[in-house]
Amino acid sequence: MKTAKSTTSKRTALAVESYASVWDALTDTPEQAANLRARSELMRQITAIVKESNWTQTEAAQRCGVTQPRMNDLLRGRVSRFSLDALVNIATAMGRAVHFELQTA
Repeated sequence: MKTAKSTTSKRTALAVESYASVWDALTDTPEQAANLRARSELMRQITAIVKESNWTQTEAAQRCGVTQPRMNDLLRGRVSRFSLDALVNIATAMGRAVHFELQTA
């Protein structure tokens, strides 16, 4: 025969923090958040170009000078695996110019 256990729950107050973006929540500094934001935007635009062009991952990889597994990482949004330099090189290999705009924070 099973017996029911008595449990007492304690309620603790949790502090709720809000962030301007998910990147701010994931990083320790505004600089790291800005870097992630820039990389994710470049990845989003590169992914859109690949999809609009109806390229396979292999075709996209060949055009961008990377391997198919590397292109797979990009198309799946694995931000941590790409530096800004690598993404600028990929975009340039696709015949695109990359421009950054500085705004007051």
